[in-house]
Amino acid sequence: MANPAETPPSASQLRKMLLEQELEKSNLYQKQQEAKKKELADFTANFLRHHVTENEIATVRRLVMNAVRDGRLEAMVYSFPSEMCTDNGRAINSNDPDWPQTLQGKAKEFYERYQTFGKPQGYKLKAMIINFPGGIPGDVGFFLNWGQ
Repeated sequence: MANPAETPPSASQLRKMLLEQELEKSNLYQKQQEAKKKELADFTANFLRHHVTENEIATVRRLVMNAVRDGRLEAMVYSFPSEMCTDNGRAINSNDPDWPQTLQGKAKEFYERYQTFGKPQGYKLKAMIINFPGGIPGDVGFFLNWGQ
């Protein structure tokens, strides 16, 4: 309980408390943004420098089998930021037939694997922008289809 004999904080003290709270919020936001930047930098380095792993291939197979089990003829099997495309996803967004030429890193390798293994087996692959944060292309999704 408040002590009625105690002097309340001054208006200046209250403003200072609010300012300190805002500064804490700002520092937390800045740390979160820095963590996101680092995460994106790590993802980008991995995406551009490393090859598709056996685990990633197994994940694609698992996603396809789960979709079949659920009665679907298509599954999104891979996604990545549109910034990983040489044109930031513009060709994919506009359905340009040359969109595969904008791929880099693991996305390019996934596409090449599709050309080598999937297409001859009757699969179709389409790429779509799956979200638009702030009205600009966000992530690209690769959708594998095995319908007629």
